Order: sequence, then structure tokens, then C-alpha cells
Amino acid sequence: MLSLVPVSLKEANAFVAAHHRHHKPVTGHKFSIGCAAEGRLVGVAIVGRPVSRYLDNGLTLEVTRRNSALDCR
Repeated sequence: MLSLVPVSLKEANAFVAAHHRHHKPVTGHKFSIGCAAEGRLVGVAIVGRPVSRYLDNGLTLEVTRRNSALDCR
């Protein structure tokens, strides 16, 4: 069963670095959230302000990184 778990930016960046080959770490975020299966982290999402200044209206958020482990069975 999958469950949502809180993760820090440091934990989320470490997960992305371990499971993705070319994304650099995110320097800031609004929040990060993880997905766990049987107590093991199998996915993360890092959410922050939009990159485009035209979309940065104070109400809009953007998923800056999303990653899941390939072996999450």
C-alpha cells in the first residue's frame, strides 16, 4: 500500500540524485512530499514557485521535480 509522507528538501534532492541522471538539486521550494511503500520511500515531488515570472502571481505553484524509483514493487 502506498502512503504520503513528509520529506525535507534535502531528502527529496537526495532521492532525485539517486534515481535521476541529469537533474541538479533544487535550491528552494514551498514544500516536498514523498510516497512510501512498506516504509520505503519510492517517490518524491518538489513544489515551488513558477519559473516563469508571468505565472508567478502569488497563487500558482509548479512541480519543479517529480521522481519515482523504478523498482518500487
